[in-house]
Amino acid sequence: MAHSPSSTCDFHSSPIYAANASDVSDNNLQHFFVLHKAPARKCERKTSSTYGRTKRKIDMSLSSPMKVVQEENDAIYEQLRLEAFENTWSKINSTVKEVLREINLTLFEEIHHWVFESFSTIRSASPVHIMKPYPIAAGATCKRIPAALIFTKNIEFVDDMLMFQDLKGYMQSNGCHAAFLSASDISTKCGIGGCLRSLYKQLVLEASDVVDVPLIASWYCKDENYDKPIAVIIEDMERCDSAVLADFIKMLSEWVMKIPIIFILGVTTSFDALRKLLPSSVMHNLQLCKFTLESPRRRMDSLIEYVLVRSSSGFFIGHKVAFFLRNHFLRHDGTITSFLKALKLACIKHFSGEPLSFLCPGMLHEDCEAFWSGKCESLSEVLRSYAFDLPSCQRGKTIGDNNLAQGLSKLKWLQNSWSSVVLCLFEVGKLCKIQLLDIFCEAIDPTLCSERALGQQLLPPLTASHDSVNGGFISQAIQKVRELPSDSLCQLLGQWSLHTEEVIEMDKEVKAVHSMINLPSDGHTSKEKQTVNIHGCLASSVRKKGTPFLNDEVAMLLVSLIRKFLVPIESVPFHEIFCFKDVASLKSALIGDPRSVIQDDLLKSDGYLQSNSCSRREHVLSSSIHDTAIMYSLAQEYGDLINLHDWYHSFKTKVLISNPKAKRKVQHSPASKKGKSKALENEVSIQARFCKAVTELQITGLVRMPSKRRPDFLQRIAFDR
Repeated sequence: MAHSPSSTCDFHSSPIYAANASDVSDNNLQHFFVLHKAPARKCERKTSSTYGRTKRKIDMSLSSPMKVVQEENDAIYEQLRLEAFENTWSKINSTVKEVLREINLTLFEEIHHWVFESFSTIRSASPVHIMKPYPIAAGATCKRIPAALIFTKNIEFVDDMLMFQDLKGYMQSNGCHAAFLSASDISTKCGIGGCLRSLYKQLVLEASDVVDVPLIASWYCKDENYDKPIAVIIEDMERCDSAVLADFIKMLSEWVMKIPIIFILGVTTSFDALRKLLPSSVMHNLQLCKFTLESPRRRMDSLIEYVLVRSSSGFFIGHKVAFFLRNHFLRHDGTITSFLKALKLACIKHFSGEPLSFLCPGMLHEDCEAFWSGKCESLSEVLRSYAFDLPSCQRGKTIGDNNLAQGLSKLKWLQNSWSSVVLCLFEVGKLCKIQLLDIFCEAIDPTLCSERALGQQLLPPLTASHDSVNGGFISQAIQKVRELPSDSLCQLLGQWSLHTEEVIEMDKEVKAVHSMINLPSDGHTSKEKQTVNIHGCLASSVRKKGTPFLNDEVAMLLVSLIRKFLVPIESVPFHEIFCFKDVASLKSALIGDPRSVIQDDLLKSDGYLQSNSCSRREHVLSSSIHDTAIMYSLAQEYGDLINLHDWYHSFKTKVLISNPKAKRKVQHSPASKKGKSKALENEVSIQARFCKAVTELQITGLVRMPSKRRPDFLQRIAFDR
């Protein structure tokens, strides 16, 4: 199961946002910072207190739409956008977890059934009563440990591990003892003792550090324990130490009649890896059964359906972003975690860059127009003007009375209709192995889904075969409809009815064609009667339409739905409020440009620190500025090479000018020993600060240290853009 990112995220005043502390380790969406923002001054705290306690502000300085409405970027709208983001990502996050849980649930049920079957087999084969506290001598067939091999098909390691953790919880809640062992537990460093300790501590709450197999057997002999199997889950067997794992299996096989342990082993590649890892003598001690997880493509289809196709969150992506995420998913070997990280970053950038993004949660309200009316009435004139100046409103005809709430309601209706058609196409795609992600990327492209393109490309010739269709995935789906047998066609129309029932006009068209196949609704009619009805319907179609196949009627219905209702969100007015399209910023954030960010931080340090001296004396380096920022600002006066001696004296001068007390100490009583020692001490301190700043610039990759050839010069590596 994929480890989804955290449902909350703090927005920093820095141009690049960092994930909150709870998901830094798994999301890692933040860049390296040299400087940190200083706390707000007292006057600012008093101002912000009128709006209540708010979280960190969203910095919109890098987003072009925000430059238009900077005067409206106050605490109220910032708080609304922050709350909208938290609600939206919380909805997406919970949807992802629920979808992956449902996908894994079927597998968990199969494994649970197999575990209890194996447990019954062990009990029935035991020749001695289970309560006797010593290993039972038995034949080779009675020493075999049942082992389930779960082939994970190279899915993300994080997804892998969390799925097995969920499996442990499922087994515990359904009548099993369960323990989870990682590859680090079965290593040379830990040895057999480490494996037993980890196993015993998970089975017994108050476990000691000194553990052996008889101690585990004594625990299992207790009345409350002995009637349950023990499921030992190893999340990635191929990363375990082969010698330790082999000894562990041999040891437990001697006790299998006494301690009914059942292995659940994760395998990332193939069955051959197991033979290479364990010797044949150990393989004989395992009674293997194979299980397979759903493929990453199947998982991705479910996520796309419930997160991006169905209107479950109010956040959408443009077709360029969709293609980028698709390629990002494929480049990372189909890992769900990488896709979710990119999607969360896109969500963060949308809500931080779009002034009206706080209207997105209205998509989830039943009476969305009433919700939007209340929000739009309180909008300022600047934001209202911004809404109707959006490019999507300028290209086409906007609402006559400039009613923003009605325009947003129409967008929601069009998006629901688009979603229904995409799901109908996916029902056909399942029959010809077309992934929903491919259909989604094509259906969301406004250039391919225009009226002209639909008329020229979507409808293949009547005589075309499936292999001769050179169009996109939508054309392939239409051609597949023409090739389906009658029973599959009937089932397909039934699935379409489920997807279109919320759109009245679309539902009428589907039911009109579906009614041509007069199948009974009770489901108890014989196959012969159904066949007669189908052939009678086909005959009626021949008489009415002059075509021998009902498939053409269904194909024409699908084309009609596509032309009328498959309107991509980027073709709808006001879509910028809900749809993220800036693929360049997303790509930059994912790939990362830390050197550029560090340069900006160093050159704009006064804006981050917000010190009183900075605000009083603009463009003057003060003592409150970080030494590294002073050094980098002084480096702007040089070219490729920086004279180390001159750079130090410039730094020393700036430090002394910005700190008059230190300057007076240097000039105080130069003839006295006390004055000389003070001056020397101050000189040493400045040199130490200088060396530390140079080292930081070197670590961040902005300068290169002196070479033997030119020991007095440093080389600048990066330049301001």
